[in-house]
Amino acid sequence: MELKKRTWEIVESAKPGDHVSRVFDICLMVLIITNVTMVILDSVPSIHSKYGDLFFWFEAFSVAIFTVEYIARIWSCNVSERYAKPFFGRLRFAAHPLPLIDLIAILPFFLPLLGADLLIVRIFRLLRILRIFKLVRYSRASSLIGGVFKDKTEELALSTILLMFMLIVSAALIYHAEHEVQPEVFSSIPAAIWWSVVTLTTVGCGDVYPLTAMGKFFGGVITVIGIGIVALPTGILSAGFVEAINKSHAKSAESKCPHCGKDLH
Repeated sequence: MELKKRTWEIVESAKPGDHVSRVFDICLMVLIITNVTMVILDSVPSIHSKYGDLFFWFEAFSVAIFTVEYIARIWSCNVSERYAKPFFGRLRFAAHPLPLIDLIAILPFFLPLLGADLLIVRIFRLLRILRIFKLVRYSRASSLIGGVFKDKTEELALSTILLMFMLIVSAALIYHAEHEVQPEVFSSIPAAIWWSVVTLTTVGCGDVYPLTAMGKFFGGVITVIGIGIVALPTGILSAGFVEAINKSHAKSAESKCPHCGKDLH
């Protein structure tokens, strides 16, 4: 039980000042960054022809480490009260986003060994680049970002609904204004949604644009409205980050002695 508890502390819930867990995190971060770099370099034909074998064996070594890490997390998660049940607790833990990313990071390597179809293997091997998302686990800022999104879920949902509403309305307006002049480009309201997306986001790809006076008027109005709609979730998230950082600083100040500045715990 002590071994399982210590394993859980190292791989998942490190205590403040746990140097072993910190070294473990740093080593895995370096391994992940190196892995992603090699995946990128391996896509260059000239580099692959020279160092393809080296990349393969390094990936095999990395996958072995990631597999042991994944198994250690699944095995030791019962230490936490949230995953106390031997089978369903582990299943619940494995279904969380970060363990799923861990699994996706190692799965492409084992698919050829399982006799998977070559096309499926090629598709899944592209997922090796997702190993970079494993870095989220080792970043304190990631918990801050996740907390902000969680706290601002309602506001972000409302702004998303507003954006979807404007997409549909603007697509309908431009369809009725431009359909007769450009029947191939604005053949239907769904086809006009592409124009709505690039206009509301103020990207303006230039491949689809209005020709009629009414269409240009709608386009100008929708572009101006789009500036505000795009800025809305940005403002919500910015306010959420400021609140979260202030709370974090307040908690940090409360945990220190006001006289000597040392930790109270």
